[in-house]
Amino acid sequence: MCLIDFVRLRLTGRGYAACVRDSGRPSSRSASRARVTASVLIALALAACLTVGREFPVDKVSGIAIGNTTRDEIHRMFGEPWRTGLEDGRRTWTYGHYRYKLFGTTETLDLVVRFDPNGVVASYTFNAAPPLPGTL
Repeated sequence: MCLIDFVRLRLTGRGYAACVRDSGRPSSRSASRARVTASVLIALALAACLTVGREFPVDKVSGIAIGNTTRDEIHRMFGEPWRTGLEDGRRTWTYGHYRYKLFGTTETLDLVVRFDPNGVVASYTFNAAPPLPGTL
């Protein structure tokens, strides 16, 4: 019984007797929902990681040639970009895979490809943290 029901009972003159039945405890339905929510939060805390973006073939990054590789070739190599945009008037495609961990090392892979007006790679940056084996 909520406060509004209590007020309605008082206004109708039915007195306190009808209100005594309410123990003030949550219903079994809301208690069950609370247990499920708590279980999900505990599971997430134990997993303690969040992944954003999409995996992409890191081994193909070395095949990008500035001034030579086209937008279509990049699409064939890496698929749909995770994010697209403009940087200094140039079309950019971003391929990123970010795995954030509460415990342990966060892992990030990030490839940003910038195209000239003709759809040819003008520049690109690739970052990996921690560094990939054999890259230092």
